[in-house]
Amino acid sequence: MTRKTLYLASPYGFSQQQKTLLLPPLIQSLEALGAEVWEPFARNNQVDFSQPGWAYQVAQADVKDVKQCDGIFAVVNGTPPDEGVMVELGMAIALNKAIFLFRDDFRRCSDNEAYPLNLMLFAGLPETGWQDYYYTSVEDIQTQEKALYRWLFQVPA
Repeated sequence: MTRKTLYLASPYGFSQQQKTLLLPPLIQSLEALGAEVWEPFARNNQVDFSQPGWAYQVAQADVKDVKQCDGIFAVVNGTPPDEGVMVELGMAIALNKAIFLFRDDFRRCSDNEAYPLNLMLFAGLPETGWQDYYYTSVEDIQTQEKALYRWLFQVPA
């Protein structure tokens, strides 16, 4: 079985503390399920940030990865969530990628009563059963009844 690639969209690479404390458990949990995790901060470490044009190179590398991955696991913490993650998520929705959302932030960030976030973030999820694609803890990622497990192992719902 070929491993599916998951693009891990998150703002956690901008802070050394978040990079050290928050990213590893997410990556480990996703890899433990058998996913090949594409973490953009690690994948873009070959870019020379002292050279002009580095920001464009990073953005283009991220776009390429979103286009080439099988699915996206997006950390949507914050009110509102990180702008870069939202752009990556929007691209993934437009490209019909598999979408999985992670939010362990207890604050509501919503314009409606049906969803805990802006309704557009759920456009890539099914209308009924979207909760199976929405994760609220790292431990939740391993749940076999949720959509990520079924997608990775091609288990019918």
